[in-house]
Amino acid sequence: MKSYNTYLFDADGTLFDTADLVCNCFQYVAQKYTSISLARQAILSGYGLPLKGQLIKQLGDDLDIDEVLEDFISYQMQILEDNIRPFPGVLRTLKTLKQAGKKLAIVTSRKRYSMNRILEITDTAQYFDTLVNPEDTTLHKPNAEPALLAISRLGSDKANTVFIGDSQYDILSGNAAGIDTVIVGWSHMDPDTLPVQPTWKIDHMENLVSGLSS
Repeated sequence: MKSYNTYLFDADGTLFDTADLVCNCFQYVAQKYTSISLARQAILSGYGLPLKGQLIKQLGDDLDIDEVLEDFISYQMQILEDNIRPFPGVLRTLKTLKQAGKKLAIVTSRKRYSMNRILEITDTAQYFDTLVNPEDTTLHKPNAEPALLAISRLGSDKANTVFIGDSQYDILSGNAAGIDTVIVGWSHMDPDTLPVQPTWKIDHMENLVSGLSS
């Protein structure tokens, strides 16, 4: 694939393997507050959306959703360190892009304090020039606003920016922002079912740096 000046990354499911973490937390609150048994694939289908909306979708809106959300987050922070790891090739790729002078950002639906903790655990904060969290925007993925805010903060232009993600919400957000997109091959969804096709599909994170010398 071609080389860009600016790389916007989704976090969960793209840079970091958080599938077990997210599923464990959803199943924890589902068992505690409801009689609903949540299937793993049903949980992962909401990957990339803000957590509160996911909880309402999965558990219903007749609960004290703020209480459930607080419990979910508290439990997640307790088990976070043992349930988070970068996907293969992520650290090498981020280092290579940074050394090549590229601008890097995370555009995520994960709250800032939680995202910061993940970056601390994985020692990856050093690679990113900015983070866009749900606290930063009125509208969220799949809307263009998070991607556009990252581009603005970085002083980048759309023609030289790409958004890398694992879900339809990332691709839709990038497409709405008018930038190129990448779907990763370790996504939990079938790329052929995407409502909008990405510019690129990659099977390995290192594919992002294949065009740096061209």
